[in-house]
Amino acid sequence: MTTRRDFLRTAGTLTLGGAVLPAFASVQDMLGKAPAYPIGIQLFTLFGPMNEDPKGTLEKVAAAGYKEIESAFNLRGGYYGYSAREFRTLVSDLGMTWRAHHAGGAPFRPRPQQVPPAGTAAGAPQRPAMDFSKMPPMLNLRDNYQQLIDEAGEGGLAYLVCSSTPVGTVDEINKSIEVFQKTGEAAKKAGIGFAYHNHATEFDAVEGGKTPYELILSQTDKDLVKMELDLAWATKAGKDPVALFNEQPGRFPLWHIKDIKSDLKTITEVGNGVVDFKKAFTAARKAGLKYIFVEQDMAPGGIDSITTSYTNLKKIL
Repeated sequence: MTTRRDFLRTAGTLTLGGAVLPAFASVQDMLGKAPAYPIGIQLFTLFGPMNEDPKGTLEKVAAAGYKEIESAFNLRGGYYGYSAREFRTLVSDLGMTWRAHHAGGAPFRPRPQQVPPAGTAAGAPQRPAMDFSKMPPMLNLRDNYQQLIDEAGEGGLAYLVCSSTPVGTVDEINKSIEVFQKTGEAAKKAGIGFAYHNHATEFDAVEGGKTPYELILSQTDKDLVKMELDLAWATKAGKDPVALFNEQPGRFPLWHIKDIKSDLKTITEVGNGVVDFKKAFTAARKAGLKYIFVEQDMAPGGIDSITTSYTNLKKIL
């Protein structure tokens, strides 16, 4: 299985880079239930369709019932070929709200070998290789954090999110922490939140026995650097999301509602895997949850996949 992290390494780049929902009612608090969050989608789920026909794809996303958008890396440059203001208008005209955007922390070293298309189990539909030769340069937080924050402001975003960054060594982690701190400070001045999105690798120990996740949480300001917890990658790493929320209450305002099969390799539609979403949502208040985004990395089923995820998530909520 190829993750977005692997996919972006192939390109030698990273992702380019609101109102708070009502507070819990007292009865909901006592019962431990989450409020009715509008269901959002991370557009990397529809990577191919969004690069081919952004407007037409967003129309289908809206028709499927999604209300909020988190944008990501794309081959068109900017925000699927639009400026931040233009993309905000496009999304708004379709009855949705653009809430967050993913931007890379720092470029990974390019890998020359061919990585198979993002997918799932053996026999899954295969996609043609992407042509990166004409792709515009991608911005990253290390070099372009202020521009990305300015554009996030133009788009009316609630959060700018670091999608991924090198964290394989203590040195890489320390450099990333510096980037996160300065980005968080600048974002706060602009009235925008900043968060970091995890994969499973952030839970792998590095030199000294600590994990990147532990180091990022302990060495950044909790008011400046929040987390976007990917529930599938946390599950793959053997982590209990509720335990994470209890350790760092209020630090998880965004979640990726992603599911994974029992092999802990195959990303699938929400409700078709082993992630315990109901348990996670009982701790939503402790987490500080504000926004949720369905994600299925480059979903092979396209609109059919996101429709299944939406239907199943509605039942869970």
